[in-house]
Amino acid sequence: MEMTEIRKKIDGIDSELLRLFLDRMELSREIAEVKSRDGLPILNKEREREILRTVQERSGDFDLYSHRLFSTVLELSRTYQRTFLKTGSHVRDFIENSLRDTPELFPETGLVACQGVEGAYSQMAADRMFPRGNVIYFKTFEAVFDAVESGLCTFGILPIENSSNGSVRAVYDLLQVKNVSIVRSERLCISHELLVKPGTKLSDIRKIVSHEQALGQCDRFLKSLGDKVEVEKMENTAVAAKYVSQCADNTVAALSSSNCAELYGLEALDCGRIQNSDNNYTRFVCVAKKPVVYPGANRITLVLSCEHRPGALYDVLSHISALELNLIKLESCPMVGHDFEFLFFFEIEASVRDPKVVDMLESLEHSCRSLRYLGNYQEV
Repeated sequence: MEMTEIRKKIDGIDSELLRLFLDRMELSREIAEVKSRDGLPILNKEREREILRTVQERSGDFDLYSHRLFSTVLELSRTYQRTFLKTGSHVRDFIENSLRDTPELFPETGLVACQGVEGAYSQMAADRMFPRGNVIYFKTFEAVFDAVESGLCTFGILPIENSSNGSVRAVYDLLQVKNVSIVRSERLCISHELLVKPGTKLSDIRKIVSHEQALGQCDRFLKSLGDKVEVEKMENTAVAAKYVSQCADNTVAALSSSNCAELYGLEALDCGRIQNSDNNYTRFVCVAKKPVVYPGANRITLVLSCEHRPGALYDVLSHISALELNLIKLESCPMVGHDFEFLFFFEIEASVRDPKVVDMLESLEHSCRSLRYLGNYQEV
C-alpha cells in the first residue's frame, strides 16, 4: 500500500480508538458513582492485575507496548474517578488555605533571616526581595530555617541552586524536614573576586578560603595555582572575606564579592578570569512559616517518593505531561535508611489557581508513596 492509503487506515483506527476511550471514561464515571455509594476505594489492584494479565496474554509480540498503553488508561481512569469522589486530600486543603490567606501584594519589608555576615550573597538577594527589610544573620542554613519556624523571623533567604555548580544539597535536605513554604525566588548574578589585604601579590598567597559553592564555581582557577595553595571551606563567602581581614599575615585570600572588599578593607587581585563561567547565577528562595501564594506565582516545587518499581517515575511524569506543563527541574536524592531508593524534587511551571493543577497534585498525592508540596511562587 501507498503511504496515503496506510495513513487513511490509521486515521480510521484512531477515530475508533478515541470513541472507545471516551466510552470507557464515561463508564469510569459510573464506576466512581458506585464506589462513592458503597464506600469502596478507587484503587482495585486485583482488578487491574487481571486486566493487564489478559492484555498481555492477547498481545503476542506487542505485549510490552500493550501493557504500557493499558497501564496509562487505568491511571487516567483512576485520576478521573477521583474528581467525583471526595476522598480527602491534605494537599488540596493546604493549597486552599494558602490561597485564602494570601495578601494582595508581596511585602517590601519584614524581619529576614540570612546565613553568614554582612556582604553575603544571601543578603544581596534579601535586599532585592525586601527593599525595606531588616536582616538578621545566622551561622548555618539550619539556623535560618529554625528562625523562620520559631517565628523569630518572618522570612528566610537561602541559596538553592547555582547555574554552573548545581544544587545546594544542604538546603534541599532541610526543605524536606522543615515546616516552611517557598513564597518567592530570586536569580542573582554572582561575580567572585580574589580578595586580599592591600599590597598582597598572587605569589604571596598560600591559602584561599570561601564557601564550597564558590570554590566549585572557581575550581579551574584554583587548580591552576597548583599544590602550593591550600583551599579551605568556610560557611559563607562574606565570612571568608571577614576572616581574611582579621588574619595577621597576607598569605590568605578569599573568594568573595567586590562588595565585601569595600566592607572589610580588602582589594581584588587582577588574576584574569576566576570563575568557570561568566554566566554565573545563583537562585535564592524565600521561605516563610505561613504558606501563601502571592499574585504572579508561576512555579511549583514538590518533593515526592514513588513506588520502587519499573515505570513508577514515568507514571508521575505522565500526570505533568497530560496538562502540557513545563518541567523545569527534576533531581533525585537518596532516601536515608532505604536500599538505593530516592526522593525526587520537581519544579514545574504552573499555578495552583488553575483547578486542573490542583487536581493533578491531589492525584499525585494519592498515587505516590509520599508527596510534599513546598509552595507556589514567582521567580524574579
